[in-house]
Amino acid sequence: MSKNKMHDTICAISTPMGMGGIGIVRMSGAEALDIARKIFISASENGNEAIRGYQIRYGKVKDPGNGQIIDEVLLTVMRAPKTYTREDVVEINCHSGPVVLRKILMTLVALGARLADPGEFTLRAFLNGRIDLAQAEAVMTLISAKTEAALQSAVRQLSGEFSEKVYGIKSDLIHMISEIEASLDFPEEDLDPIPPGMLKQALFDLIEEIGRLIESAEQGKILTEGVSTAIVGKANVGKSSLLNRLLMEDRAIVTPFPGTTRDVIEETVNIQGIPLRIQDTAGIRDAKDLIEQEGIKRSQESIRKADLVLMVVDGSQSVGDEDIRIARMLVNKDTVLVLNKRDLVEKNSKEKSFSSIIDLIKPKFTIKTSMVSNFGINELKSGIADLFLQGGKTIHESPIVTNVRHVSALISAKEALQRVLKGVGEGLLEDLLSLDLRDALSDLGQITGETTAEDVLNEIFRSFCVGK
Repeated sequence: MSKNKMHDTICAISTPMGMGGIGIVRMSGAEALDIARKIFISASENGNEAIRGYQIRYGKVKDPGNGQIIDEVLLTVMRAPKTYTREDVVEINCHSGPVVLRKILMTLVALGARLADPGEFTLRAFLNGRIDLAQAEAVMTLISAKTEAALQSAVRQLSGEFSEKVYGIKSDLIHMISEIEASLDFPEEDLDPIPPGMLKQALFDLIEEIGRLIESAEQGKILTEGVSTAIVGKANVGKSSLLNRLLMEDRAIVTPFPGTTRDVIEETVNIQGIPLRIQDTAGIRDAKDLIEQEGIKRSQESIRKADLVLMVVDGSQSVGDEDIRIARMLVNKDTVLVLNKRDLVEKNSKEKSFSSIIDLIKPKFTIKTSMVSNFGINELKSGIADLFLQGGKTIHESPIVTNVRHVSALISAKEALQRVLKGVGEGLLEDLLSLDLRDALSDLGQITGETTAEDVLNEIFRSFCVGK
């Protein structure tokens, strides 16, 4: 952002457009209070003479051009520097209707405010030093959180927990660089260099710490993107019923006739903090119907892309050729074997062997279910949670990296430190070691924003919604 634009007073609608009880128009900048005084009529006497910070005033907003009342509002004033942007901020709570919101917004523009760019309020919070870049990015992660676990992770990043970890590593690097470069810059002082053994251990510890953050990205991806999950099996084994049980609603049509599901149905369900993006696929079988054939092709594509496959088998029947054919598609896929129709097994008092399928797919676990009685569904959910996040417990232990940009920077920093570690072992000159240490420092600075290029910053904040 140019310095000239930073001096503008900006405004935007901060709530989703549409009919609702309350809408918010936000304004930030040096002229925010003056503009607010021109449009606000306080319900109390002398209410406009001294609008104090951190007060909510009831009144009306008007169009100064013609004096027409636009709406009854609550006006909130927050004075710099203790605001979201560290500038004067005004928020107008009005009735949420598109006409009302746009009228108030354009009145502010007519009085000198500029329409904010996407994410410009948060960008100003970053540029004014209230938050670092990792915290700024956590704002969008928080807004887009699909589960409570994802929300908790985003809140922790927004509070600076991840940043503190990065700053700690950077502090150790700065100390290491200063120790190495001091002996180079002041040879007359006869300073003792860091002993190679001590330097190796310090580097090893930093590499391990960065490595743990990188490893956490797998959990971070699960929290933010969810687990792509395909429910597969031959026709009429209970795939759609399983989807409905997991969703706890009748999303998919269930009939006793094979081939009811003709296309892939996708829904997201929260499984103990994990967003499971479930695809109920068409039953895989030899079909003559062209529409059903296309559905089966899409089922096969869903299997290929899935992070997890729930293979549903009729537990009351012997393994058939179609079951084996499907199982062969799942070799080397993370699969859970669901032996459905447990209620029929109990009625018939006979157990079937599924070793031929188990030997092929080597499932993460096998579970018996009944869609009629809901038997086994809670155990299935718990098993999936344990599979990916150890029941959700690990999100409380340490910061989780949820941003691809952060992962890339951490990998680059780790590789730079590994080069330094190798160089120490080979007896490289200290000035060469210092170059790689500074590369690692710069990589970490891209996470928190100190060394992030302006075009990267623009790209990051362009993904934000207007008004945030």
